[in-house]
Amino acid sequence: MKVSLIIMAAGLGSRYGGNKQVDGIGPHNEILMEYSIYDALQAGFNKIVFIIKPDMHDLLERICGGYLRTKKALDGNPVEVVYATQDFSSIPNFYAIPPERTKPFGTVHALLCAEEAIHEPCCVINADDYYGAHAYQMMYQELQRLPAEGHAAMVGYLLKNTASLHGTVSRGVCTLEGGKLRAVRETAKIQLYPDGTLKDLEANRPLAPESVVSMNFWGFMPSIFPLMRTYFEDFLRNTAGNNPKAECLLPVMADYLMKTNQLTINVLSSADQWFGMTYQEDRGLVAQALKALHASGVYPAQLNESSMPEDKEM
Repeated sequence: MKVSLIIMAAGLGSRYGGNKQVDGIGPHNEILMEYSIYDALQAGFNKIVFIIKPDMHDLLERICGGYLRTKKALDGNPVEVVYATQDFSSIPNFYAIPPERTKPFGTVHALLCAEEAIHEPCCVINADDYYGAHAYQMMYQELQRLPAEGHAAMVGYLLKNTASLHGTVSRGVCTLEGGKLRAVRETAKIQLYPDGTLKDLEANRPLAPESVVSMNFWGFMPSIFPLMRTYFEDFLRNTAGNNPKAECLLPVMADYLMKTNQLTINVLSSADQWFGMTYQEDRGLVAQALKALHASGVYPAQLNESSMPEDKEM
């Protein structure tokens, strides 16, 4: 059975101050998405789809795409590698892109750019996040049993394990009921303080450290795409026309589809320490954590022979 890992790698990383998707951070200059790919292949995934900016193809092919084509998945078949470009060519003709619009339209738009390549159950992740091996194992198993229509899955993380001391973060704060996702509230400015407390700065209210949040780790069946396209076109008509910086986000879409009874989302809970590089100051902590994972045997000394410094040069 074909099961895809879709890596959203077209983000600009503006708060980080550089192209963090290809920042070599591991002990042998591995980039974060290499850990996601390694964990996914170990769990049973056999197809990797990169959603990229137009100018990233050759770089990613050199870093890991070419190497992956030589690998075999757990089922014994070669790993399939696909690239999808997130650009304005996929925007419907009815929408006129404002001249001041330079960035793509967010994560829903990103996934729609890969629609033609996806005909199987899929897991969608951010390129610049580390999720932990257990998340991929849970999601792979869940995708084997999800009904073909009207169902999806999400790996949820504890808020306290996903915040940064170096600035605010945006998270989809979740409401759960009986293992199902009931609501997602996109919260744009969450601040972690040295004493471990967390606060929603926009609403000026505390947040529980044990709150479950979405980190864009989703499991979908191919039947999601018609729902997603309708949602995105409504976004272009009703939101993007009034705000040239508006983004169409997966957690917000999921909340809408649940509340309109179009989608049921199972939540797979992870107590793992998520980490990523929202800010440059996060880099040292991430590098230290990855080094410890290699040292403890979670990962081999080097993920693959392509993870060398010269291959990470821009």
